[in-house]
Amino acid sequence: MNLQQIIERLELDLLTDSRDFTLIHPEGGYTSDLLSCVMAGAKSKYLWVTLQAHLNIVAVASLLDVAAVIITENAKPDAATIAKANEQGMILLSTSMPSFEVDGKLWEMGIRS
Repeated sequence: MNLQQIIERLELDLLTDSRDFTLIHPEGGYTSDLLSCVMAGAKSKYLWVTLQAHLNIVAVASLLDVAAVIITENAKPDAATIAKANEQGMILLSTSMPSFEVDGKLWEMGIRS
């Protein structure tokens, strides 16, 4: 499954620059709001689901080379965070759903850890 399909099925809002999301194939997923846990548990090419929307998520996502960050519960990063994500080539997505619901839908779509 590619990221474009995930964006469409979950009706995610793109916060960063657009690109060809059909070329991105997430290899799993990880959910946490604690950055140290994400650094220990998430892997490259994973989707990271979090409620966090501050600048530090870009640093962690970039360090791990995640496929995309899905920010839940209508949390919105500020303009500086979005600009830094674009600069780093990170994809930030947003949804009103809680993290638990996003996780369940991703699981049903075959995104596993």
